[in-house]
Amino acid sequence: MCGIVGLFLKGDDLRPRLGELLSDMLITMTDRGPDSAGIAIYGDAASDGVKITVQSDDPAAAFEGLDAALSEKIGAPVTVKVVDTHAVVSVPETAKDAAVAALEERGLRIMGAGVAMEIYKEVGLPKDVSERFNLRAMGGSHGIGHTRMATESAVTTMGAHPFSTADDQCLVHNGSLSNHNQMRRKLAKKGVFTRSENDTEVGAAYISSRMADGASLREALEGTLEDLDGFFTFVTGTKNGFGVVRDPIACKPAVMAETDDYVAFASEYRAFADLPGIEKARVWEPEPATVYFWER
Repeated sequence: MCGIVGLFLKGDDLRPRLGELLSDMLITMTDRGPDSAGIAIYGDAASDGVKITVQSDDPAAAFEGLDAALSEKIGAPVTVKVVDTHAVVSVPETAKDAAVAALEERGLRIMGAGVAMEIYKEVGLPKDVSERFNLRAMGGSHGIGHTRMATESAVTTMGAHPFSTADDQCLVHNGSLSNHNQMRRKLAKKGVFTRSENDTEVGAAYISSRMADGASLREALEGTLEDLDGFFTFVTGTKNGFGVVRDPIACKPAVMAETDDYVAFASEYRAFADLPGIEKARVWEPEPATVYFWER
């Protein structure tokens, strides 16, 4: 079943409250998916290059001395911000690929990377996930979140949403893709690989692959309607953008709200209840096979 939320701020007045607002929206969707939860936050740009979010089941051991060890390995400055089971590793942009490889060699799981994006996700209820990462204290320009009821793969950290398959790009999904194995093989032939068995990651990789080939966010989302089979509502984030698309049948619930200050998405309207100014918002159900997107 799953629950999706998203919030895109048009200006900066609500920026300090982004994490708070997203957390409340996600917690409201708990009964749509109690298995795991996660949020992607587009916050302040890394001052020293690129941010790589990683996860470990044993953070005390994995993150102790990581900055010095990684710096020596890649020959570049490294800073590490530990947040519970996750750490945000900042490196110069030119050292990003070497850093990712070195982090994976150390057994760390890559959640995502980018100039602005950080991803936090774990097994557990949205309330617990929000608290352990102190998501309410996080600010930013936009973000998306997901609470999962597993259907296609195991309940693990790597199976939780959001999925990121390119810098500053991520995706959450409600539904089930029927041709994900076929598409996974097609993407692999192009050199685009996934890290989990989850069908949603294939959707994320498809969009990233299209954008890498020169498609706009709108064009990449339109492509999902032709190339991906199954039931899906996708909400995606990029460094400057926020997009939504539903499959042609649109059996998965979705609602949107827009004010002068923000655009919000949720699986159900009740997730909007505490948003500022929601009583004056334009509220609508996104049409089937139609792409909606906003950019800053």
